Order: sequence, then C-alpha cells, then structure tokens
Amino acid sequence: MGERESIVLRIAGDSGDGVQLMGSQFVASSAYAGSDFTTFQDFPAEIRAPLGSTFGVSAYQVNLGAGPITTSGDDPQVLVAFNPAALKVSRPLLAEGALIIINTNSFTRRNLAKAGFEKDPRETGELDGYRVLEVEISQRTLEAVADLDLTKTSAGRCKNFWALGLLLWMFDRELTPIEGYIAGKFKKNKLLVKANLAALRAGNAYAETAELSAPPQRVELQAADFAPGQYRGATGSEVLALGLAAAGELADRRLLFCSYPITPASSLLHHLVRLSQLGVGIFQAEDEIAAACAAIGASYGGAIGVTSSSGPGIALKTEAIGLAVSAEIPLVVINSQRGGPATGLPTKTEQSDLYQAVFGRNADTPVPVLAPASPSDCFEVAIEAVRVALRHMTPVIILTDGYLTNAAEPWALPDMGDYAPIECNQPPLLTAGADGESIAFQRDPVSFGRPWVVPGTPELMHRLGGLETNIETGHLSNNAENHQHMSQMRADKVASVAKFLAPQKVALGPDQGELGVVGWGSTYGPIYQAVRRLRDTGYPVSHVHIRQLNPFPENLESLLAGFDRLLIPEMNMGQLSTLIRARFGFEVVPLNNVTGQPFRVADLVDAIRAQLPQSSSEPDTPTPREASL
Repeated sequence: MGERESIVLRIAGDSGDGVQLMGSQFVASSAYAGSDFTTFQDFPAEIRAPLGSTFGVSAYQVNLGAGPITTSGDDPQVLVAFNPAALKVSRPLLAEGALIIINTNSFTRRNLAKAGFEKDPRETGELDGYRVLEVEISQRTLEAVADLDLTKTSAGRCKNFWALGLLLWMFDRELTPIEGYIAGKFKKNKLLVKANLAALRAGNAYAETAELSAPPQRVELQAADFAPGQYRGATGSEVLALGLAAAGELADRRLLFCSYPITPASSLLHHLVRLSQLGVGIFQAEDEIAAACAAIGASYGGAIGVTSSSGPGIALKTEAIGLAVSAEIPLVVINSQRGGPATGLPTKTEQSDLYQAVFGRNADTPVPVLAPASPSDCFEVAIEAVRVALRHMTPVIILTDGYLTNAAEPWALPDMGDYAPIECNQPPLLTAGADGESIAFQRDPVSFGRPWVVPGTPELMHRLGGLETNIETGHLSNNAENHQHMSQMRADKVASVAKFLAPQKVALGPDQGELGVVGWGSTYGPIYQAVRRLRDTGYPVSHVHIRQLNPFPENLESLLAGFDRLLIPEMNMGQLSTLIRARFGFEVVPLNNVTGQPFRVADLVDAIRAQLPQSSSEPDTPTPREASL
C-alpha cells in the first residue's frame, strides 16, 4: 500500500469475537514500533444482542502513523469484518478504495439474513470500489490448533489472534510483545497459551506466504517524532487512575475511591483497585448515594474522598454533593459522560452533562468543574482537581466521557519532581483558651478554604452538617443575614479558583482574528486537526480549548472578544454555547453532535469553512498532510 503518514484501521465483529482484545494488542505492537496513535472503542449498547445481528457489533478503531494524531480517524482505510453484520455496520464509514478483509466462513445464508442482507454483498456489486481480501479465518484457525485438545468452541475463540497475526505482518509489526502478552494473560492455562500462540503465528505465516489474487500488502508508515522520554499506551481511565494516585502522593494523604458500577465509569474502579500499594483504597458501595456519602466520610476523616459515576448516577449523588458544599468538605466527583437522558445510550459517548455539573443541585450550590482534553490530559486534570478541592475545601467535578474513558494514546510518563506538593489547609497552632469552633472556620482570605480539621484533633471539636451554619463559629443558624453571607462566601470560593489557575491560551493559531473555534473535553482532537488542516491551506482560524469550565479562566472574555465570530462544536445540544452567551453576552454559532460518535474531522472542516468569509483562500486540492489525516 506504499508509505503513508497515517492510516485508519477498524476491526469489527460480534461482542464475543475478541475484537477489543485484538485491537488493544495491535495498538500495543504499534506502540512498541514507535507509532503515534489514537483509538476508539465502539461498544454495542444492547446487552447480549443476538449473535450475528447489527445490534451486537463491537468495533475497535485506531488511527496510527507519524502524527501528531489526536483522533481515531474519519474514514477507515482497512476493515477486518468477522461477520456480515460487521460489514453492514462498518461499510458506510470506509474510505473510497479501502481494503476489506472478510472472514468468509461467517458469510452463510443465515448470517447474511441476520445482518439484513438479501443477497451476498460480494455478488451484488455493493463492494465495488473496495479491495476485498477473502480469508477463511475461522477454518484456518481451527486448522492451526487442530493438534491441541480443545473443544471446537474454544478453538474458534482463537480467531482474533489468527487475524491479529495477519495484521501484524501487513503493518510490519513484531510478534514478540503479543507473544509475551499471551503467555501472561493465559498463564493459568498452558493449553490456551499454546492455542493462541499457534493461531497468532499461523495468521502471520499465512499473510507472508499467501498466493491469492489479492494477497495482503505491506503497509509502510512513517515513524512518529516523539519528544524524548518513556511512553506507554494508556486509556483515559487508566491515566486518570494514576493521576488520582499521584495526587494522593503529592498531598501525602490516603485516597479512598467510593463507587458503584455503571457504564462507562466502571473501568476507573478496575484500574484503581490495582493501586493499593500507592495508598489507594477502594469501596464498592450498594448504590450511588452510599458511594458519594462514603467518599464524604473519607474526606471528613482526613483522606481524599473520590466518587465516580455517569450522568444517571451523578443525578443520584447531587444531594450528597450539596452536603459537601455546605459542610466545606473536599470531594472529587468524576462523571464519565454517556448518551442520555435517563439510561439513554450507555456505551456511547456524549458531553451532555455540562449543565448538570454547573447547575445540577438544589439552591445556589456552586462547584468547580474541570474537563480533560485527551487521555493523557486526564493525569494533569486529576492532580489539579485534588489540588483545588483541598485548597478551597470544596467538591470538584471532573467531566470526562465515554470516548476519553476508553480511548488510548501514547502517554509520556511524567517526572513527579516537576509537580509541586499539594498543600492542605492545616489548622493554626492553638493557644490557651482558643475557641476551637471559631478556628475550624477561619477561612483563607483568598481561597476561602477553611482548615481541614480531622476528627480527634485536640480542642478543635466542631459541627458539620447539611443545615446552614454561622459563618464564623459553625453553629447552626437560621439567621437571614448570615445565610446571605454564607451564600456569597460559597460563590466567592468557587470564583477564587480562577485566581490560582493558568490563563486561557489559544491551542492553535493567533489569539485574535476572523474565527475562533471553541471546544472543551474530548472535542479537542477533532477540532485541533480540523483547524490545523485549514490553517495549513491558508484559512484564518484559531482553536481555543477550555479545560476550566466553572469558573471560566479570568482572561477568557477578553480572549474570545478578539475574534469576529465564535463557532462552538459540542457533543450535546449547545450547552457551552449557552454558558458563553450567558456569561459574556457573545453571539456564538453552536455546532451540535449527539450521534454517540465523536466529531468527524471532515465535517468540522466543512462547518468551519462555512463560517469564514468568501474572501478567505479556497484551495482546490488538499495538501498531502490534509489527505492523510
């Protein structure tokens, strides 16, 4: 296929075909080879959908090459389809002339009917314009493990490694890291180690020796230019877990993660449970409310309390979050957003909980809100959230989403010596006859954070609760004037967060001009690529990406005022657009996507062009870089 700067690969099949495992191991081999990459795991929303149906198709997409790669790619150039349903769902996404590798053993009359094909698409012309490689993947897998004492079902499950072996040859990847993974993954069952190794090597050998009318071709990718350092491929939830553990180390406090399983937030629990040696404790509660209240209890006791969920679970936690605001207790709340409302689209990505994070509690209950831009950025945001929570003694919400949670990319291992310790608001030294309750509520004049007084501290007994308290002593108070002061203090506390964080910068392009494209969260990758593509061809456009969503950065208003027009792409119905209009009075153009899929770069390019004046340069053909991304 010749040397390319980047290429998009999609693997699709039934949920039981091992697609996600195959994809993750292909990415591991690519990381080993030094490629830049970004992945997207596209899970079916239905639980136990019928085998062979389009509802049950699971897919893994990866964009890899020289970089910088910040999206999983628009149009796959290579598709591995384990069954007709996978082909049915994925074919509309493919680039013109894409290579389709088909498992011909699954193209039976029954499976074609399940997928909604009246006739075999290989015979109807539906695949004209594509290069089709027909391989009997299932049969050749069975042949590869025939000498082993496996049931036919167990033998058939090895087909993902057979297909992976073929892909590794096509992309000139080493078998060694995958062989090591297989040996570790199945170490308790030596027979499965032998079977999967045999399948992997057989697929690789087949690709090398096949003499077909359309044999596999080698894909040569340009090497990525990484900054010096150690890298590992990691998902957003994995990096977020490590960031929380690192924050505990920086604060010299134990961290207790209290959660209840929910898609797609559960993976964070799975990663944190492995970090007990770093002072991380895990509590799986009986429900969402108990999880939030347990995390509050952990913070009350002097640990860093963290709770996590998705939108429906966060809705159940709201009263507890309000309690933490009222009692001025630090708490980190992580929302892995998914499609809604109600249970909505549990396995699909969305950004529709921004309103919920900023406003979704009773009364005036302001809370700082941060959002990472990429899987790697989850580490920085986790540390920043804990720093804000402890400095201001307040809950902090982190908005990640289904895409960031599951997407993987190369992550440069940080030097923890570059991070300042996280300071806690320690109570002052006591003097004889000191009023303990007053000291417990002597707030910092800039951050408004009160001392973090752990139960049992001598002479600092004090009250905490959900009822309104006296602003100075902490005693219960129904005084109207006091409530006014407390409400103002809570607002000032969150507003003061902006004083401690870095000013807003432009991600790409000048800090003023004809058009600013403003994004937040996981839209960073596609917006960055779209703006970069247009700037490479002469369009006057800039990219502004906001990580600090409440309060906004102190200079955000003046920065945005420097652009003639503002376009705000979001995976919701325009929530950041509403906040920008309400806060600053700017007219903005919303661009909304609630398909459950990330923005396509090409769609963003078209939308951005539509906002630029006709006098802007209008290149006739894309540059080679534009075509490859």
